[in-house]
Amino acid sequence: MRPQAASPSTPGAGGIDIACLPWPAAWLNPDGIIRTMNKALGAALGETIVPGDNLAGHLQGADAAKLLLALGRLMDGAPSTLEISTPGSDARHFVVTLAGHATAGSLDGSVLLQMTDVTYLRRQLNDVQERESRWNHALVGSLLGVWDQRSSGELYYSDVWREIRGMGPNDTFPPTMEDWLELVHPQDRERVLHCIERQNAGDPDYSVFQYRELHRDGHYVWIECRGACVERDEDGKPARIIGTDTDISARKQQEEWLEGLSRRLKLAIDISGIGIFETDFDAGTSEWDEGMRRIFEVDNDCEVQIGGFWESKLHPEDRARTLAYVATKIAELKPFTDNYRIIARDGSTRYIRSNSLPFMDHDGRLKMIGVNWDVTEDQRLRQELEQQKMLAEARNAELERTRLEAEQSALHDYLTGLPNRRYLEEKLEEWRVGKGTLGSGIAILHIDLDRFKQINDTLGHGAGDAMLTLAARILRDNIRVSDFAARIGGDEFVVLIDHDGATATLAAIASRIIDQMRQPAWYNGQECRFGASIGIAHTLARDIDPKQLLQNADIALYKAKNLGRNRFEFYKQASRTLLADTNRLSSELLRALENDEIFPHYQLQFDARTRAVVGAECLARWRHPTRGILGPDKFLPIAEEYGVLAQIDGLILEKALRDLDVWREEGIAPPKISVNVSARRLTDPELARGLADLHIKPGTVSFELLESVFLDRQDAAVMSNLDMLRRLAIDIEIDDFGTGHASIVGLLNLKPTTLKIDRQLIEDVPD
Repeated sequence: MRPQAASPSTPGAGGIDIACLPWPAAWLNPDGIIRTMNKALGAALGETIVPGDNLAGHLQGADAAKLLLALGRLMDGAPSTLEISTPGSDARHFVVTLAGHATAGSLDGSVLLQMTDVTYLRRQLNDVQERESRWNHALVGSLLGVWDQRSSGELYYSDVWREIRGMGPNDTFPPTMEDWLELVHPQDRERVLHCIERQNAGDPDYSVFQYRELHRDGHYVWIECRGACVERDEDGKPARIIGTDTDISARKQQEEWLEGLSRRLKLAIDISGIGIFETDFDAGTSEWDEGMRRIFEVDNDCEVQIGGFWESKLHPEDRARTLAYVATKIAELKPFTDNYRIIARDGSTRYIRSNSLPFMDHDGRLKMIGVNWDVTEDQRLRQELEQQKMLAEARNAELERTRLEAEQSALHDYLTGLPNRRYLEEKLEEWRVGKGTLGSGIAILHIDLDRFKQINDTLGHGAGDAMLTLAARILRDNIRVSDFAARIGGDEFVVLIDHDGATATLAAIASRIIDQMRQPAWYNGQECRFGASIGIAHTLARDIDPKQLLQNADIALYKAKNLGRNRFEFYKQASRTLLADTNRLSSELLRALENDEIFPHYQLQFDARTRAVVGAECLARWRHPTRGILGPDKFLPIAEEYGVLAQIDGLILEKALRDLDVWREEGIAPPKISVNVSARRLTDPELARGLADLHIKPGTVSFELLESVFLDRQDAAVMSNLDMLRRLAIDIEIDDFGTGHASIVGLLNLKPTTLKIDRQLIEDVPD
């Protein structure tokens, strides 16, 4: 109990007897010296304290100073109260009352001290304060904002509560509920009012609710509010509500992210048709989601038991293997993938793929989670792809075969089967870089068929093709397997031969080819004769460009043809000079036609018996600007090679007809003139029209044909032109008769008016 102040009139020191007091008491001097004390004081402060001691010396340092300060300020008889504590770990706490003793209305220097032991109360209070301190620190550490609202209008909001909303210590809170609701997110206001109402009513379901409130920075924060009514007034209305607010914005963002992830995962699972399961082997059950039940055609109310249900769905051919494989992987506690088949309700076969993970949970229970999905359509597509692959491979094989055929066609001559010019160029390039079957030494034989154009022009392309095929066979028969023969166009062939330096061997090969090609050949009962001219170039090292070597062979061929055909020539540098002259002459010949340098030259024809002039033979001459008058042997072969021989024939005929008209006017015209006609012009379908336009006087012109035109030929175009010549009364003469191989039947068909016998047949006849 708290002591009452002793009466100053109490007997004893200072006028008051303190010995009878049950609580500690003493009379002190103003400086704290104990004048008298009761036993209770000694028991309270320790047996060592005695009158004459300074009471301050038995107190804690701060309390000693506090006591002396209080004694110094005690100027009247009004009591002074303070709390003091004894020193040491087991300190005791007292409430001290000081009162000065007055005599005749003034203090006499005595101070009455009375103490009440409050040690228990102080310790209880310290415990409460410690717990409150720990709670406050815990609230700050947990980021809980504490609020306390009283019906009297007294409000308390902790610092954390203010930080959640971005408020400073001195910021004021909206004074009314309406003002505060303006800070609540519009979508949450109605719900928040309902939650507060139910919370005030003590509904435990609403002790916690969440809402969004506007932060001072302008963004909304998610708040989780926990509150409860702790006091009510006499009418039962809430008098005090205490709670905490927590900023859960980060948690809400995480929840939204997880919800989005869950939605995406569910969408992916739904789209992919995946079924998810979790099996508890100890419980003997398996949880299947909707996807699993759809795949295995299991009703939602059907419980899936381990040991027969799933096994019964397996295809008989897969059951033993699948069960053994799954059992092995479960025992190993390793994730695994498997493919197996099941039998659907309609009896069809479905293909299933699974990924599974066996594991031990925290309680040591064996479990397994996994996914299954129906890959029947994938299997069907895979099978179709395999079929398509097989078809594609077959098509590729066909394309490869076609490619090889195309390559064969691209690299070979369609008629003779020999390699073509492109293949020849590749072969020469291989030789240049040291690849292929040819050695470092190489010989090139450039072969041109003689009289082939006459066969082609007179007997037709069929005969020409037959002769080309025959020529190709002759070439194959006269070269080795390692050698190479090609047709490079028209009637030209090239042979590549491994060359060891023996030119005699090359000459022997060329001779055999020429001899065999000169042998008579037959086509549709018609005898065909052709020959071959060959140019040879060779080298023992890859020190020359193969194109140059081929050109050298071509130059040698040109020389062989100029020297009489049906022969071979080796390349020499002089031959290149001759070819250059020929090329230059060919260009000049084309310009000569443009410049009208070709003119007719006449040789009179006499009757051997009467010596009378019976005609004039018209021969072509070239008035060359630098080389003078050139005979036909200098330019007609070139004209034939360049295809202008028929043009020269026509030009000479026109000029001869003009000269004949002039001679008639002068009275010196011969009875007729003879002009040469080439075999090519005789096949010209426009020949008849051209001659008709010239208005040739009947019997004044005759055409000279070489026996080489092949009189035995029955070509329709030639025969038609010959008939036309007869209708125009143009005579037909055979020139150089006896040098060819015309038969009597051919002569009868042609019905020439004149035979010009070759000099070789009559020069030895005696006069």
